[in-house]
Amino acid sequence: MPTEQKDIIPGLITEGVVQGTTKFGAFVQLEDGTVGLVHISEIADTYVRDVKDYLQEGDRVRVKVLNVRDGKVGLSIKQAREPERPKKDKGDLEEKLMRFFKESDERLQSLKLTKEPRRRNRSFSDTP
Repeated sequence: MPTEQKDIIPGLITEGVVQGTTKFGAFVQLEDGTVGLVHISEIADTYVRDVKDYLQEGDRVRVKVLNVRDGKVGLSIKQAREPERPKKDKGDLEEKLMRFFKESDERLQSLKLTKEPRRRNRSFSDTP
């Protein structure tokens, strides 16, 4: 049975077990026995048509507590994931700049060739 939510505060990241799924989300029992709802919009970063495509009863999931109101606990799976940090290399920026300048020069050369008037070698002579 669910217990009092004394130690559950918004922002807490914890583990839980999926107790059941509905068309609007999944009920997850947290480690302390409290049951909360993960709304369908908080399951994945992509569009979720059917909760059962992502979660099954008995699955262990990592969740973040979003809110606690009137004895109801709102949870999120997608906000519990740690954000992926892009790998930054020092040479990465320089490499991108060099590639940009090279491509820009190539484009400018092709534009100059098409815009530049063609000069013909005409010789005008006074004699017919």
